[in-house]
Amino acid sequence: MEFKLNKYIEPDFTQRVFADAPDCTLVMAPHAKAAPKNFHATSIYPEYFKINGQWHLAKDTRMDACAVWDGKEIKVVEFRNIKENDMVIVGRTEDASEGIYVHADCFEKEECDSAVNLFSFRRSRNRETSFTYDYDRLVSLLDHEKKNGGYVVWILGPACSFDVTAREIMGKLIANGYCQALLAGNALATHDLEGAYMGTALGCDIRNQKLHDMGHYNHLETINAINTYGSIPAFIDGEGIDSGIIYNCVKHNVPFVLNGSIRDDGPLPEVYEHAYAGQDMIRSHIRRATTVIGMATMLHTIAAGNMTPTYRVLEDGTIRPVFFYMVDSSDFVASKLGDRGSLSAKSIVTNVQDFMKNVGAGLGLYEY
Repeated sequence: MEFKLNKYIEPDFTQRVFADAPDCTLVMAPHAKAAPKNFHATSIYPEYFKINGQWHLAKDTRMDACAVWDGKEIKVVEFRNIKENDMVIVGRTEDASEGIYVHADCFEKEECDSAVNLFSFRRSRNRETSFTYDYDRLVSLLDHEKKNGGYVVWILGPACSFDVTAREIMGKLIANGYCQALLAGNALATHDLEGAYMGTALGCDIRNQKLHDMGHYNHLETINAINTYGSIPAFIDGEGIDSGIIYNCVKHNVPFVLNGSIRDDGPLPEVYEHAYAGQDMIRSHIRRATTVIGMATMLHTIAAGNMTPTYRVLEDGTIRPVFFYMVDSSDFVASKLGDRGSLSAKSIVTNVQDFMKNVGAGLGLYEY
């Protein structure tokens, strides 16, 4: 299956609704981290703002943030990053009547998406859903991204490191150019490196899942060894680590962002212990993402999902869709991202081992 990006449909600004629209209203921020009353909160869709008679697209956006005019272009910033005297756009309408237009229906739809029936069966995505087409399309998408300079961001929960085959396939995806950045927590890196160092994840053998004697020490031993070396790369080099997810990130210079939580052991040296510093690092990669795939981690995926728009403006000015996949064995978790407003997210309900085998086989990285 050859992947084809859906074409962007730009608004016709010669229409009366746009031509007769007033300029949007700009109000100075009263002080740092505070927007003026009636501030406009951004969404995941392309948004245009009329200033000095011209419509300007926010080229980089995210949901639940503020639109700021810097004199040249629209900047979308989190509330905590608003500076005193920033010129913030205010207005709660989205139909151009206040110089603000949210362009929700902006990409050509596939033929299979065009049929709308008031009554139909099997509209939800759950364990009974057939995901064959989704796998075929995702494999084609990943192949397209690799060939065309896409930026694929993977978000991994610790379960991705519990199985030797899933861990191996993810390592191959990284090594073969299907991952440009990895987002995770302390646990994913800890258990992945534990697998390479001691053959276990949380003390269970990653091949046969048998408990090792005193295995509950293994992840702590791993953390302690890494902290003794002072960094993950130094540990990998010093202990001769030669497999796994984090190993392949280090070997192939793929950036990884590890964010901490209040329940972390350790943590590892590279873990961001300040939530907002970690959030900024996540967004630095989401700003470049053309495809995002979250697996077995609801909170990390939702965190990234809240920063992910439905579109990306490329360097040549063309606008393309951003694809988002949520993979989890729980129907609830798989659909949760959509409930948070990320309506473009596609859910696949399965465990990470089967998901990785299907994707790996489709890309020729794994043979059943």
